Amino acid sequence: MILSMTGYGKAVVAYKEKKINVEVKSLNSKSLDLSARIAPLYREKEMEIRQMVSKCIVRGKVDFSIWIEKEAGTDAAPINAALVENYYRQIKEISKNTGIPEPSDWFYTLLRMPDVTAKTEVEVLSDEEWAVVCQAVNAALEQLMAFRRQEGAALQVRFEQNISCIAELLASIEPFETSRVEKIRARIVEGLASIPGVEYDKNRLEQELIYYIEKLDISEEKQRLANHLRYFRQTMEEGESQGKKLGFIAQEMGREINTTGSKSNQAEMQNIVVRMKDQLEQIKEQVLNVL
Repeated sequence: MILSMTGYGKAVVAYKEKKINVEVKSLNSKSLDLSARIAPLYREKEMEIRQMVSKCIVRGKVDFSIWIEKEAGTDAAPINAALVENYYRQIKEISKNTGIPEPSDWFYTLLRMPDVTAKTEVEVLSDEEWAVVCQAVNAALEQLMAFRRQEGAALQVRFEQNISCIAELLASIEPFETSRVEKIRARIVEGLASIPGVEYDKNRLEQELIYYIEKLDISEEKQRLANHLRYFRQTMEEGESQGKKLGFIAQEMGREINTTGSKSNQAEMQNIVVRMKDQLEQIKEQVLNVL
């Protein structure tokens, strides 16, 4: 089963008065391109978080975010009462000594003084909280992988349809391929007959016709294309991380289809080749999303 590189996962876990939010999104990319936005408290664990993400996701353009929501009132900066009293006494004394009137709104004045509402405590990440964070990260990654599996299953169904259509179109070439040999022979013979006074060696003509028809023969291209179709199906069943391999197989399929088109000197065959190319382009477009 193949996996898509497109995915989304989110997890929210509670720890004391906090809500720890983890969100991870991924899109297609040739390699792992990880962009992480981490809450300041957890930045010391950034390398460990990146390792957890890269071990799970492997490839893709990934946006990872972790942030904290706190209950209202729990994050309010405390008022330094002792400092307020100190400012109050100083202002009273300065007013008495200088004659400058005391402020009419003491709270407004005092609360605007430096460091009165400064939050000086430093929050430290505990082992208990880090375990909860790891739980949230793993839950978000599991959700993203479930999304990738679901998208991968949808892609595989689409690929199966494209491959089946190409196989059917390939089989439909055969009747035209058989009839065109006779048409080529008849056209050349008629052309020679239309030239007055021309005599030709029929044995030599047969040899030249055989050489010419061999040049237009697409038996090998058909065989190789059929092999590529089978290999594409087989590769999809081999498991995860097959995107690049499927892309290479699609390129080889395109080479055989293009060669078949260049050798098809009949309108009906060329129309079939165009339809095969259309199916192949759909595969090439979607295979970029496969992990």
